[in-house]
Amino acid sequence: MTFLSKRINNLSESQTIKMAKLGRELSAKGIDVINLSFGEPDFFTPDSVKEAAKQAIDDNYSYYTPVSGYPELRKAIAAKLKRENDLDYSFDQIVVSTGAKQSLANAIMCLVDPGDEVIVPTPYWVSYSEMIKLAEGTCVFINATVEQNFKITAEQLEAAITPKTKLFMFSSPCNPTGSVYTKEELASLAAVFEKYPNIYIIADEIYEHINFVGAHASIASFDAIKDRVVLINGFSKSYAMTGWRVGYMAANKEIANACDKMQGQITSGTSSIAQRAALAAYEGGLETVEAMRDEFKKRRDIVYDLLKAIPDIKVNLPDGAFYFFPEVKAYFNRSFNGTPIKNAEELCLYILNEAHVSVVTGEAFGNEDCIRISYAAAEEKLRDAVSRIQTALSNLK
Repeated sequence: MTFLSKRINNLSESQTIKMAKLGRELSAKGIDVINLSFGEPDFFTPDSVKEAAKQAIDDNYSYYTPVSGYPELRKAIAAKLKRENDLDYSFDQIVVSTGAKQSLANAIMCLVDPGDEVIVPTPYWVSYSEMIKLAEGTCVFINATVEQNFKITAEQLEAAITPKTKLFMFSSPCNPTGSVYTKEELASLAAVFEKYPNIYIIADEIYEHINFVGAHASIASFDAIKDRVVLINGFSKSYAMTGWRVGYMAANKEIANACDKMQGQITSGTSSIAQRAALAAYEGGLETVEAMRDEFKKRRDIVYDLLKAIPDIKVNLPDGAFYFFPEVKAYFNRSFNGTPIKNAEELCLYILNEAHVSVVTGEAFGNEDCIRISYAAAEEKLRDAVSRIQTALSNLK
């Protein structure tokens, strides 16, 4: 539409939201659709967190909050980072936002100028490239394949750096692949960044606790580069609090102050009730978090065995998060009832319309040969969904 800004016209629609919307439209017609497109735990928020929110309402936490969040929540976040990650941050280095997505956007908008290059390993979370686009930065993608477990090497990183490089951003555990960088792998990347003191790093650690291979490793743990790391985390995935919209960043004070300034002109402080709920989550321990992680691991193992049984796809065993990112390009240029399937997006639409399972094209995440499948659903639904997908794929000739 010509009267709208170039900014919005150039912005791509979120494919995850698009596929979920299409799935809901079919469901509204009475069709049994299994939605494996959204990255949302199918668990309920812990009771202690809900009770804290109710108490906050009764205690009249109904006024504007400080832009960066209640001091007691920021102190609890700093204590968590020390207790669980051995990272030292003061509370004034923490900015609480309306979800980790806003924390990411704040950091990018505060660091990236027009023409700055931002290195992004692919596959990447769908919104990274669009946020960089809004900041008028230039994406520089590094491709990581299923054969390398979707993780880049230090050599790939160094080869991508130019005098225009301002920022590097990645997630571990990764959305959409579930890949997790080890401490040794992060050390090799950190050694590269040590050579380039003008490059900043955004580390998206929102899936920190959905990790099946041991203690979480953060790139912020390397002292030589810690001051240039913006650590992003939140409550949505670990505590099944997606709708509460509470995320945060930890960064050096200059970046934290800049993001407070940015947020102050856009949303101001996060919901008072949600913040009190988040405080209870961090004060309540990890029992519910660990139970949810164990259930996700069980589902991962089930879905992995089911996907491996489907001919002509490549799939790795994810170490975290709750996604599979299988390579499905062997099914491109096959046909159903005379209609060819040319790419991953068309394959996803075919799976939705014929198998009634909603998944997302890998193109949205920077890899056009793959699709993303969320296993944040009950075991019986997952078994049914993969069976439907296998049948639909077998009908392509």
